[in-house]
Amino acid sequence: MNRKPEWSPRTLAAQALGKIDPVTRGVVPPIHVATTFIRDEDNGYSTGFVYGRPDNETIREAEAVLAMLERAEAGALLFGSGMAAATAVFQALDPGDHIVAPRVMYWALRSWLMTEATRWGLLVTFCETDDLEQLKAAIQPSKTKLVWLETPSNPLWTITDIAAAADIAHKAGAKLAVDSTCASPVHTQPLTLGADVVMHAATKILNGHSDVVAGALAAREDDAFWQRIRSIRKMQGGILGPFEAYLLMRGMRTLHLRAERQARTAMALATRLSAHPHVARVLYAGLPQHPGHDVAQRQMQGGFGYMMSVQVNGGEAAAIATAARVRLFKRATSLGGVESLIEHRASIEGPGSPCPPDLLRLSCGIEDEDDMFADLDDCLKAAHR
Repeated sequence: MNRKPEWSPRTLAAQALGKIDPVTRGVVPPIHVATTFIRDEDNGYSTGFVYGRPDNETIREAEAVLAMLERAEAGALLFGSGMAAATAVFQALDPGDHIVAPRVMYWALRSWLMTEATRWGLLVTFCETDDLEQLKAAIQPSKTKLVWLETPSNPLWTITDIAAAADIAHKAGAKLAVDSTCASPVHTQPLTLGADVVMHAATKILNGHSDVVAGALAAREDDAFWQRIRSIRKMQGGILGPFEAYLLMRGMRTLHLRAERQARTAMALATRLSAHPHVARVLYAGLPQHPGHDVAQRQMQGGFGYMMSVQVNGGEAAAIATAARVRLFKRATSLGGVESLIEHRASIEGPGSPCPPDLLRLSCGIEDEDDMFADLDDCLKAAHR
């Protein structure tokens, strides 16, 4: 008897789990756009599809690929944006529940927690989650129901020990959710380290082509909390569209190639920039001098991600002048695409941002490393003339 081969995640993703279109025998699954479906003669739905708001076959297929990549036993859910995915987790809590979140995290979600979360009756404490003693101190016994991590954290790229944080959260009776957007499942699988839920702004490296806005959640257990999140997506209509799901699945088929290449380039670029006379500091977990390097080595495989930040000698003016001169790098927000991006984050985030004014955030694409360095070198030199 022939056994089904134990294909690697790389192989399974490349073939989108190997599904063949049963009608045409095409190797690329079709896009399913129907919004309503025929009932059976007994008035049931033997196919399992009823209406397009809660469910869609193309979305199911993309979710299956992501669940495989994240080793998510309970499966994955796709949303219309990363913010839609993230806020669904918090909305699954009850009024009066307490949340612990990082002081430095994606600015839009931090802003939502500081403003909108209180309207839901949620209580939020921000702390340095990479400091486990601070994390323990932030926990409120019997009240804390969710610990939210972002590692590496945007845009300072601190590293939090996921396994240790999971232990702290679970001992307090709380769930642990991890925003792993800037690691990607190629480099970190938080669920295998003890997290309950992992979140991605799938707009970024999961898609990788800067042409889809999407969010994703994946879960370790199909428990009441996960069922609540499922219900929120179904009732609020936060599901991703089928065209976007199709493009996202296309992107995930090359995720390993892109993520590995981008991480290698980021490591090389971080090393070269750390020796540059006009760079005060490079923030990248792959560098041995990074405070979170040892933890990153334990929980990240085959690379340290595609994101870094540099602090420029000369302060804010020099940083902005550097970004103004780029030719290869593009002055644009977002991250994770095949094109390299640069951004002065303090200007974007505005008052109250924890981002230093001399900091430039870099998203490393798949361009030639020497070309990328030459572009930054020229701009740094010109900004200091």
